[in-house]
Amino acid sequence: MEENEVSELMQFIKRSYKGSTKNGRMDGKGEYTFPTNTKYVGEMKDGMFHGKGMLLFPNGIIYESTWENGLSKEGSFTFADGLQYQEKNWDYCDGNDRRFNSERCNGLRPAGESQMTDLHPPRPIPEGCYDCADGFYDPVTRVVTSYSGGFLRNADDSEHEWIVRTCRKAWGDVGGPEKLASATVEH
Repeated sequence: MEENEVSELMQFIKRSYKGSTKNGRMDGKGEYTFPTNTKYVGEMKDGMFHGKGMLLFPNGIIYESTWENGLSKEGSFTFADGLQYQEKNWDYCDGNDRRFNSERCNGLRPAGESQMTDLHPPRPIPEGCYDCADGFYDPVTRVVTSYSGGFLRNADDSEHEWIVRTCRKAWGDVGGPEKLASATVEH
């Protein structure tokens, strides 16, 4: 397969690749972009992630790893706010300390100015939708869109139930954590 045929195939399957190839396959250093705009930047071998590379998610999360034949062998996960996941001695949201990472780094907000999300002030949620951490969920269409409005995925029944039960809903709508908060404020 010629290099321009690889490019045409990538466009057809809504993916892209910029980098070196060998025998029509990704090989060497390159950047592979998934339909969700998640990018892999790093080393490739025989069409697979192989060597050092990182996944860059649109929401700012980074997963750096050493890859072997397309599989992650050893890696580190960094959240968009800079918090690094630790497999051992993880003390973030462990039940004893429920602060957001930004509160751990910058201190708690004054009394009466509770922080609802790690982002303060929290991003506005479109009417009737939920903030499900990687975008907004519309329970009518069952579609999750990125914060910039691009399609991410269709939610299955399990994800739908979890989002409706757990996630923040647009202000003015009763549901999710706000339902509990409004129940304690009413007289």
